Parts: sequence; C-alpha cells; structure tokens
Amino acid sequence: MSEYVWSPSADVLAHANVVRLMRRHGVDDYWELVRRSHEDPKWFWPAAIEDMGLEFSKPWDQVVDLSRGPEWATWFVGGTLNVAWNCVHRWGERRPKAAGAVFAGEDGSRRSLTFAELSREVTRLAEGLAALGVGKGDAVAIFLPMSPEVAIASHACAHLGAVQVPIFSGFAAPAVAARLRDAEAKVIVTADGSLRRGRVVPMKEIADEAVRDAPSVEHIVVWRRLGNDVQMEEGRDAFWDELVADRPGTLAPLEVESEAPYLLAYTSGTTGKPKGILHVQGGFLVSITREVAYQADAHPNDVIHFATDMGWIMGPWTVVGGGALGCTLVFAEGAPDWPKDRLWTLIEREGVSILGISPTLVRALIPHGEPATDLNSLRTIVTTGEPWNPDPYRWLFERVGGGRCPIINCSGGTEVGACFLSPTPAIPIKSCSLGGPALGMAMDVVDVEGRPVRGEVGELVCRKPFPGMTRGIWKDPDRYLDAYWRRLPGIWVHGDWASIDEDGYWFLHGRSDDTLNIAGKRIGPAELESAAVAHPAVSEAAAVGIPHGVKGEVAWVFCVLAPGDEPTHDLAAEVGEAIARELGKAFRPDRVVFVPALPKTRSAKIVRRAVRAKALGEDPGDLSSLENPESLEAIAGAV
Repeated sequence: MSEYVWSPSADVLAHANVVRLMRRHGVDDYWELVRRSHEDPKWFWPAAIEDMGLEFSKPWDQVVDLSRGPEWATWFVGGTLNVAWNCVHRWGERRPKAAGAVFAGEDGSRRSLTFAELSREVTRLAEGLAALGVGKGDAVAIFLPMSPEVAIASHACAHLGAVQVPIFSGFAAPAVAARLRDAEAKVIVTADGSLRRGRVVPMKEIADEAVRDAPSVEHIVVWRRLGNDVQMEEGRDAFWDELVADRPGTLAPLEVESEAPYLLAYTSGTTGKPKGILHVQGGFLVSITREVAYQADAHPNDVIHFATDMGWIMGPWTVVGGGALGCTLVFAEGAPDWPKDRLWTLIEREGVSILGISPTLVRALIPHGEPATDLNSLRTIVTTGEPWNPDPYRWLFERVGGGRCPIINCSGGTEVGACFLSPTPAIPIKSCSLGGPALGMAMDVVDVEGRPVRGEVGELVCRKPFPGMTRGIWKDPDRYLDAYWRRLPGIWVHGDWASIDEDGYWFLHGRSDDTLNIAGKRIGPAELESAAVAHPAVSEAAAVGIPHGVKGEVAWVFCVLAPGDEPTHDLAAEVGEAIARELGKAFRPDRVVFVPALPKTRSAKIVRRAVRAKALGEDPGDLSSLENPESLEAIAGAV
C-alpha cells in the first residue's frame, strides 16, 4: 500500500477553489462532490462555470445533447462565447497592469507583458491575420518556440473564430508538412529561428521547406526572434511586426457557437500519419479551466510555468486554463535542463508558484544534483505524461517541493482535453497516486467484458461523455470510433492500465498497448521500470515485451546509467536480480541492455514502441515527435 505524503492544512482548505465550490453547494465531502459531478452533469458544469467566473456572451439552451449518442455529445448547445475574451481581453480591461506573460529566452533575455499589452497584441495580430484572409473556421498553424507569442497567436485565432494548429517547435520539415497538409492550413506563424541547447533552430527555413509540400498554405508570418536574415517570398511572407504595425487594435472578438472548432492538436500515430484531434471553444475552455482551478488550485496571483511545448496538450492547458484564471504565465525557450540548473533558476527568478513537469524530466534532472536555488515560491507541482516511480516522486516532493507542495499527478491526454484522474490539494495524497476521478469524469476500471474490478489491474474507462472530449479525429470519424468506443460500446476505453487500492486511491500502470504478457501474466512496463530505477546505478529505464518461443513474451529492459557507472555483465545481472526481488522471479527480464539515452518526445515522454521496434528490427512508425532520434541507432547497436 502506498504511503500518504500530503495532508491539507487548515490554511490550504480555507483558500482552495474546490472547497469554495463545495461550500457554495452545501457539499461537505470532496468525494461526494466528485460523485455528484459525474452523476448529475447538468447541475455540475453550469455550477462550475459560475464558480470559475467563465463568461458566455449568450447562455446555452441545453447543457448536453446526446441525440447522436455519447460518442458525438455536444455541450452548452445554443450558447456563444470567445476563448480570447475569457483568457486575455477581459483581464486587459479589468486588471490591465497585472503581468500576463513572461518570456525567458535561452540566451538569458527576458521580456514581460501586462494583460493590457497582451490584449492589444492579440487584437492587432487578429487584425493582421484577417487582412491575410483568415476568417472563421480557417486553419492557422503555430510553429513557434515557447514564448508569449504562442499565446498571442493562439488567442488571435480564437479572436477570429479560426482553428489553431499548434506544431512542435522541434519538428523537421516533413513532420510539419504532414500536419499542414492534413489540417489544410491557410497560414503558418513561425519565427526566424530559436535557440535550443545553445544551437540555432532555423524555424523559418524549416517552414519554407514544409510549405513546398503543403499547397494550402498561402502566407507565412515570421516573428523576428533572433533578428537573423531569412528568405522572404514577396506576396507570401510577412514579418509579424510589419503585419501589425498600422493595425488599430479595435476589432472585437467574434462571438462563436460553443461547438465552434477551436484547436486541432496532432498526436503521433504508432503507424501511418499522425492523428488530428479536434477540440471546440466551449468544451475546451470549460474543461481545461476546471482542471487548473480545482485540481491545480490556481488563483489570479499565481505564476505558472509548465516545462512543455505548445505542440503538446499541456501548452494549450497553460495558455487557456492559466489565462482564464488570470494567472501570470512564464514561457521558457529551449531545454529545461540546459544549463542543468536552468529550471530551478527560473523558478527562483520569476517566483513560480505552480510548476508543471513530467516524471521523465524529473528522472533526467536527478543526476545533476539537488536544486541550489530558493524554491520557496512553489505552492503546487503538477505532473503528467508517465506513471511515477517511488524514488523520483519522493525526490520531487522533498527536494523540490520541500515537503510542503502537493504533487497533483494528472492523467488524461490530447483526446481528453484535460484530465481523467487527478487529486487536489484539498485531499490527502498517496505517493505516486492520481487520487481518483477528476470532477465531472465518470471513471471506472474494468475487465475485458467491461465489468468493474477492484484490487487488481484493469482497463481505464470513462462511462459518460464530458465537455473537453475531442469531437473526433480530423477527417477520420471511423478511426476515432475504433480508437475509443468500439471495444466496449458506449464506453470510452482510454488504453491505460489502472488499479484502485483498498483506500480508493487510483494508480496507473502504463499503456495497455504497452502491456507485457509474460508466461500468461500481464504486467505494465512502469512496474518493471520502477524496479530497475530503484537500483542506484540506473537513472532511466524502458521495459518492452519481446516475442519468445516458449514463454510467449519476455521482458527486455533498456537502462540509462547514472553518471560514473559503467555497463558490465555483472551490473546487468544485478539490475535483473533487483527486478526479480521486487516483482517475482517470473518477471526477471530476459535481457538488461545499457544504452546512452532513451528516445523521448520534447515533452520528455519515453517512446517505448520505438524502443521495441528497434530491438526487433521493425518499422517504428511515426517518429516526428522525437527530440533525439539518434538514440534509436544506439539501441539497435546495443541489441
């Protein structure tokens, strides 16, 4: 049984957003609120919208319409709103001098914008895009480093009712082109270049190459980040500052239907082309803000920094959820671990109170040593992306949070538009747990027949639709239905293994499509990896299943060693023995392979399917999201 590491103090309970909501509606117990929220969504979501202060310009006629089935539910039907108004413009009017966004360049440069300045820049860019022919429903790609410009571009699209298409800032041209083509983007907003690990990323050159294979793109808008000389095609390309130079900044945000398309976010497919996940203005705003308000407990005086990229769902999470609550958002160009103390220095300098970080990034930071800066500004730590291992979780809680910051471990996904599972600072939290279902989410853990299971690992499912749910995979409704709805009709099957302990706390055990079946026994890779990382010589691990003639499948564990340790046969045996002691002899890995690095996305998620494919000499599928594709060749060589 996992240990309790956090209990809310009286002060935390007095100021928690979720406690305010409970008091307003006469609910004394948090888990009773969770139960009511998913059993009575027609009560909960309007109550949350009112409590969070979100503004619809026209009230909805119907909270949810299920006439086409749960797979195609629509929300706040008949209502109108604008995300840019909720996240920027109203604060520009009501709190004009408050800090809205901060830029931390990798070269040490810094820039701050008030909400009034942000609002004006959003409006002027919207006017510039409109002059290029962008209107309601048009797709605009955002290919930028993390900076206030990503928020400005995002909200400028929402201002016009256009559909934004955020693209990972580290993609190569073919990956950018694939997304531009699929989205039929009309404009791409990019930079002349950016910095990452001391190197220049030639973003305009990459965009030029991508646009050659994306005929829908009519214009490229270029932010002068570095002041580099770049090729500009007359009639097609425009510098951002010149495009907005003479704009009056008076265009009102377009009031759109709640179901108006808002965001097209691409996730990497295991094979073939990436999936375009469609979100809408009303559902995305409400779901994301609910998470940031009640799960992360953000307040208007909070300073939020998430170590992420706009091309991953936590970028829009920050821009929309933090913006809707009037928080200050800190955007950091480049890598969070270059130099090695950069993240800790950023927290101290900017007074970050809510930090977003992935478990994999924490494991990568641990070998650099403990933070040497003042981290007392931190109040809450939000984590997502991968299941936790106990030792790195404890390190984050004690060495970074000082034992006084709850770890709000969330799980959801691009398709969910928020989280399925998450604790809140207002409840006790167990180490490595996700607490339980987030507000409004009808979650369950089931067997292969869809029957609830407790005390054992099963499939994570959602039994009811929710506002942030994707409205489908772009131009491919069958792929959407196949991915989430057809295994257990009427129930969303998410593809994660989960369990609920005897105290009602929920835990994840990895992707169900990553699950290993060893001699008829199923186990998630995270459990093998956690046992491997517990060995002091191992800093990171990835466990994959390899076909075996007798056992059906065996585990190979690929390990990155801590600095100073050398790969030896004896060390491999030690790691294998440590895993066997922790999980049982049946799960002793068939091989422990030492590699210099594991393949990761820029959001620091380990791509296990790519590890397995390289080990087997198979096609790894779409690798466009990898930051370090060279790691796969090292894996192939080690095997």
